[in-house]
Amino acid sequence: MRKLKNSELERLSVQEFKLSAKTPLIIVLDNIRSLNNIGSVFRTCDAFLIEKIYLCGITAKPPHKDIHKTALGSTDSVTWEYIEDTLELVERLKAKNIKIVSVEQTENATMLNDFTPQQQTTYAIVFGNEVKGVSQYFFNACYIVVFIPHFVTKHSLYISFFAVLFICYLFIMLILLF
Repeated sequence: MRKLKNSELERLSVQEFKLSAKTPLIIVLDNIRSLNNIGSVFRTCDAFLIEKIYLCGITAKPPHKDIHKTALGSTDSVTWEYIEDTLELVERLKAKNIKIVSVEQTENATMLNDFTPQQQTTYAIVFGNEVKGVSQYFFNACYIVVFIPHFVTKHSLYISFFAVLFICYLFIMLILLF
């Protein structure tokens, strides 16, 4: 067994990525403070052929050297847009029949392992601020709130970790298993 070289990985070019069929997921970053988290989410979206990222509120936008440090060029491949008002964006997405999913710790949240996404459905996943989480006023707009169990003393982990975990889970459920 040997490790493959980068040249053997058959990676898509930026143009090929843009023309590829996408995973029916849209990522909404609401007031994310850490530029490293933003860049990491871009890389995750690149890895799983995600349709689009919306950067909202105080979330920084590319080009920025600290986003680039973790995004490693994925800001060029993944389609993204800045929208200041997250709730307005969520209402527009709902009007297009896109299911809004929030990842948060709430009463009556659905555990990750109990959430089975529907085929032929596009989901917009809202990730909130690293300290305050997803804003309370989004929950009425959500199709579902998903809780990802974790057992840490701070009761939270980096948003980029949750993004990788949830996007990978949805990718497996929507693409690999069907």
